[in-house]
Amino acid sequence: MKINVYSVEKNQDLYVKNLNEEYIKMCLRYANLSDEVVFNKNIAKAQVLGEDEARGSYTKYFLPYLDGFCVSLDSSGEMLDSYEFAKMLKNKSKINFFIGGAYGFEKAFLSKTQRVISLSKLIYAHKIAKLVLFEQIYRGLSILNNHPYHK
Repeated sequence: MKINVYSVEKNQDLYVKNLNEEYIKMCLRYANLSDEVVFNKNIAKAQVLGEDEARGSYTKYFLPYLDGFCVSLDSSGEMLDSYEFAKMLKNKSKINFFIGGAYGFEKAFLSKTQRVISLSKLIYAHKIAKLVLFEQIYRGLSILNNHPYHK
C-alpha cells in the first residue's frame, strides 16, 4: 500500500517533522507513507491576493495528484472513529490525503475526492493536523493488521 500526505505549509517545525518521520518509519511494515509538502511562490502570491485565489492555487497544485483513493481533510468533513478510519484504508493500493492551506479547499476540489473527512470539531494548526493524521494512519494500519498498538 502507498499512502501520500500532501500539505500546504510555509515552514516545517523540526520537532513536529521528527515526530512525523517516526510515524512514517513505524508504518513501513504495513505501507509506504510519504510526506509531500508544498509552498511555492504561486501559492504565496495567491494567499496575499485573497481567499479565493489561495484556494484556487491549492487546487491547481493538487489536481495532478488526484489518482488512487483520495481523501481531503476539511472542517466540514465527516468525522470518523479510528475503526471507521481503518476501514477506509482497507484494501486500497494507493491513498492520497490532502491538507489544504490557510483557507481550506474549493468546493470543486472537495467534490473530486472520494472522501472528505474532519479530524475534529476543533481547528488545528496544519503541522498538528498532519501529526494527528499520521498517528491515525498508523493506528488504522495497526487495527487492520491486528497489532496491539490501538488498544
